[in-house]
Amino acid sequence: MRIGELAARAGVSTRSLRYYEQQNLLPAERTSTGQRRYTEPAIDRVKLIQRLYAANLSSRTIAELLPCPRAGITPQVAQSRLAAERERIDAQIAELTRARTQLTEVMAELDHPMDDCL
Repeated sequence: MRIGELAARAGVSTRSLRYYEQQNLLPAERTSTGQRRYTEPAIDRVKLIQRLYAANLSSRTIAELLPCPRAGITPQVAQSRLAAERERIDAQIAELTRARTQLTEVMAELDHPMDDCL
């Protein structure tokens, strides 16, 4: 299928597909005239890429994880890497929660200042 059809079927822009190809996330075959051609499994691959981006993974991490025979990534390695990414996100959430608590405390103190100046 051509790039426009893949974009429509996967629910993304053609610009996104070109970016995915540039980042080595989505392989495309080229016709003799240079047009991109994709196979049916590309639809599911694009949807997976979208989900991984939505999970805040970088292009590099996604490229390392995507199923690809030449990459040699086993399901166990992928699961381990995804678990590490989840732990990273959990740490970010904990830090943001701590920062929000600090800000809330400062705001509460400003509601009842001890004097006119901080």
